[in-house]
Amino acid sequence: QVQLVESGGGLVQAGGSLRLSCAASGRTFNSYAMGWFRQAPGKEREFVAAITWSGGNTYYADSVKGRFTISRDNAKNTVYLQMNSLKPEDTAVYYCAAGLKIRVGVPLPADFGSWGQGTQVTVSS
Repeated sequence: QVQLVESGGGLVQAGGSLRLSCAASGRTFNSYAMGWFRQAPGKEREFVAAITWSGGNTYYADSVKGRFTISRDNAKNTVYLQMNSLKPEDTAVYYCAAGLKIRVGVPLPADFGSWGQGTQVTVSS
């Protein structure tokens, strides 16, 4: 397993941008697919974006397509989530996750065995 630490969350106005980072420990980072999930108060954790180990394939929730971009730098053991055109409904705790094998399209939380502690993103209207 890998240890994951997110950073980059904060308070931003609607229409603004944030970039989340997730730093992973361990020498096997490039063996893992990586994902971002989010959880708003009173709601279940939901899929946001994922990227395969090579970066060759990316997947997005419909709600963020065209606004969010996931990327990774295997040399830095880091995955990123660039979030543009943020909306108040994007407000949530964002979690980074790592999994050895994830399903195509909409990965589930169960596909990921390692999770970060989360970072708060708040979008004001």
